[in-house]
Amino acid sequence: GEEGTEVVALLESERPEEGIKPSGLGACEWLLVLASLIFIIMTFPFSIWFCIKVVQEYERVIIFRLGHLLPGRAKGPGLFFFLPCLDTYHKVDLRLQTLEIPFHEVVTKDMFIMEIDAVCYYRMENASLLLSSLAHVSKAIQFLVQTTMKRLLAHRSLTEILLERKSIAQDVKVIAAEGEKAASESLRMAAEILSGTPAAVQLRYLHTLQSLSTEKPATVVLPLPFDMLSLLSSPGNRAQGSINYPSSSKPVEPLNPKKKDSPML
Repeated sequence: GEEGTEVVALLESERPEEGIKPSGLGACEWLLVLASLIFIIMTFPFSIWFCIKVVQEYERVIIFRLGHLLPGRAKGPGLFFFLPCLDTYHKVDLRLQTLEIPFHEVVTKDMFIMEIDAVCYYRMENASLLLSSLAHVSKAIQFLVQTTMKRLLAHRSLTEILLERKSIAQDVKVIAAEGEKAASESLRMAAEILSGTPAAVQLRYLHTLQSLSTEKPATVVLPLPFDMLSLLSSPGNRAQGSINYPSSSKPVEPLNPKKKDSPML
């Protein structure tokens, strides 16, 4: 279903090494980074002991500098450098992990109520996307497994479930693979549309503002108008993102002042 596809889209990306697109630092933030580097150089070699950490072979490290995700792939294994005053790092374990799915009720095709449990094995592939998109990975995986099991067992009778355990397990793998393929294809198409057409970004921007005002009425304060932001972009992007409205080839006929109004009016 759609819920399973959305969860798979967060757990699996088309390019695991890149993750999400990070945002750049501002002018004041770059000044703080420069001041921190100067302080580290002045206190060398004592400061080097606080700026270098070790990452194990089965771990990866995600660094956030002043709240911004640093560009590039996750750090590790080995040594990595960070600024103690400005950076915060998070370690992600890439080893195979086990998740026990608790008992939950499932209604079969012949209206029997079953209580089933499961054991799920998973491994993290994209550490950047994981920390930036999911707050509780175990809960997301648990809901995905429960939804998939209910979807499969609801179309089978109790006898079929007891006799076809291996085929059900194979169907679970097929559904998970189809969800990953559909999610990666949707992410790729959305990225191509937004990157190739700046007008689509504007429409998405307006749609987001409309959804915010509809779900929770509030006053949205914008620092700059969107038109001024578009003026700051390059001329090529403006020409590419401009929308040409079709002009009517038929001239507009002038109003006839001598024509009388209809008696119905």
